[in-house]
Amino acid sequence: MHLHALPWPEEILNDLGATPVEMKVTLSYFIEPNPGSRGGTSRYRYASHQLRFDVKTPPENDTQFRKRINKAARDQEEGKTSESDTKDWLLGTLRDRGSIHSDRWTGTAADLASRGLVAVYPVIGWWRERHQLGKWNKKARYSLIVTIKTPETAMDIYTAVENKVKIPIKVEI
Repeated sequence: MHLHALPWPEEILNDLGATPVEMKVTLSYFIEPNPGSRGGTSRYRYASHQLRFDVKTPPENDTQFRKRINKAARDQEEGKTSESDTKDWLLGTLRDRGSIHSDRWTGTAADLASRGLVAVYPVIGWWRERHQLGKWNKKARYSLIVTIKTPETAMDIYTAVENKVKIPIKVEI
């Protein structure tokens, strides 16, 4: 599991308070097909790993979030419904199909300020059943893109995020 702290401008988002905002999270990864699979007898037999993402909710601290994600991963492996916070998401649990997962969350800027942690985690795949191939220890590459959209405001969110990320500037002479 990877936890990504997002470079939120928390102070600006809190100042925006009840202003409606949108966060879009997109997770993309390559599915490595099972080399011995001959069809779709089980949803766990084709994909090497099934990555998921989830975002911290306002009442959670980092430790509580980690525990919830670990439980969600176990629940999905056992075919149970997870306790993921999906009420303000456009797709919710429907976003977990294929290898590109994308969903939109809408709420207030103040609520978004406290959601600055995203987890990316595997749930299950053929790599788990075929230990002899050693794929369980292989790195999985993925792309995670998080964007926020606000109505036009007098506050400059872009510069605040840019300063936290410290984007290097190329100077060509």
